[in-house]
Amino acid sequence: MLHVVLTRFVVAILVAVTVSVVGFSLLRLSGDLAAELAGEGATPAEIESARVKHGLDRPLLVQFARWSRDLASGDLGRSLFSGEPVADMILSRLPVTLQLAVYALILSVVIGIPLGMIAAMHPRSWIDRLSLITAVLGQAVPSFWLALVLIVVFGVLLRWTPISGSDTWAHFILPTATLAASSLPGLMRLTRSGMLEALSTDYVRTARAKGLAERTLMAVHALPNALLPVLALAAVQLGTLLGGSVIVESVFALDGIGLLAYRSILRGDFPVVQSILIFVALAYTALTLLADVANALIDPRIRLG
Repeated sequence: MLHVVLTRFVVAILVAVTVSVVGFSLLRLSGDLAAELAGEGATPAEIESARVKHGLDRPLLVQFARWSRDLASGDLGRSLFSGEPVADMILSRLPVTLQLAVYALILSVVIGIPLGMIAAMHPRSWIDRLSLITAVLGQAVPSFWLALVLIVVFGVLLRWTPISGSDTWAHFILPTATLAASSLPGLMRLTRSGMLEALSTDYVRTARAKGLAERTLMAVHALPNALLPVLALAAVQLGTLLGGSVIVESVFALDGIGLLAYRSILRGDFPVVQSILIFVALAYTALTLLADVANALIDPRIRLG
């Protein structure tokens, strides 16, 4: 068990380091930040002064080493435009993003797992095909398009829900539905495949031959084994939802880290973008590590393997 945890932990650290290196390099090479900081119409001398002031004249490796040192000490720097501490900017907006991601995950689990079970109980039937079509559409439809459709239908035409802001729980209804549409199909299809595999095992066939009720057989024998990979995917999906909230928060004007990242990207506020990127990467790797450890605790085959 200790070997499994240590292996997963090393992999998580390597992933976080890789993301930080690649993210830092791409952001620094995406444009001339000094020209943006100097402002429109700035002279070459003013641009060079801004470059020196913010340390952008140094080699990329030196800039990365300095940034990594500050990050290790908990200093995320300050916004290049507002001057606010980046850590305060992220922490003040994090509750909105966490709330949205948790709501979306709960909705995905509540709908996706039952749909997967129903599809597995009726393989190759119209119910199964309809569930698979729904899953494909959920993954194929762009989030921004679905968000706009929901706003027009439920916010403008029917006036059932607010369309922007995060003041009350009602403001999260449409954003939650939009964000859940991308994670629900994966949970549903994995539940379906897991249930089909569990239902084809010898112990389930033996229980069915003994006359055990189908509902009891599904709930007691098949479902617990089918849910192991689903739980792991749900933990990973939470990390994905944290990072995938940029578009949804931008459309619905939710003041979370997704909207903060979008605005920071537009104006080239690299310290903010880098910090959000690292936070999402660490959250994703931590949740993946917890899911692997939980699976190892539940399933002895993983520990023995």
